[in-house]
Amino acid sequence: MAQESGTAADRAYATLRAAIIDGELAPGSSLAEVDQAQRLGMSRTPVREAFARLIDDGLATELGPRTLVVSSIDADDVTALFDLRRALDEQAARLAAARATPEQRERFRTLAERFDIVTASSLADDDAGRHGYYALVAEFDNAIDHALGRSRHLASALVRVRTHLARVRRLAHDDDARLVASASEHGAIAAAIADGDAERAAHATHLHLHNALTSIHAHLKGSTP
Repeated sequence: MAQESGTAADRAYATLRAAIIDGELAPGSSLAEVDQAQRLGMSRTPVREAFARLIDDGLATELGPRTLVVSSIDADDVTALFDLRRALDEQAARLAAARATPEQRERFRTLAERFDIVTASSLADDDAGRHGYYALVAEFDNAIDHALGRSRHLASALVRVRTHLARVRRLAHDDDARLVASASEHGAIAAAIADGDAERAAHATHLHLHNALTSIHAHLKGSTP
């Protein structure tokens, strides 16, 4: 019975997490146990467990007893997130370039080639959410994690940051021109790691984060009433 509850809680968490990241549940949206249990077709217990995990992730905020909402994100939150990303991502790229095995370097070289062929036309062939492009980014992130090897704590911290980054991207309304530029930046990072050039990988990551933050702030500013 406990195993079934845990499985249901995992399913509830995954569904709610995806809804928050994709913007289906917007910042400030109320999260009520009864409503979500009915929507997900399960009892309130696994939903309650999922809520606890969302709070721990920083995706949900308690405003009071039995009052839970989707966490907000403002410009200051985005800046703080990127401050952390610089520390984590640049070091991760540096370590990946230094530690990657020959097989992993070939994987990064292939990723660089795949990023290099991302164009406005190829994005137009993707679905509206550009899930194909983000699947490629996820492959890149996974390759970084594997190349980090023994740095498990760094890899774990990166996973948490990426969760919020994915949400910020949705709130900032991705545009294809930025995605094409981002693909080129990812390709430069992957190529540097494939070449084993740690400082070039860190520099390429720094440039990518600078451009990403500038773009996100511009979109958030433009969407402010």
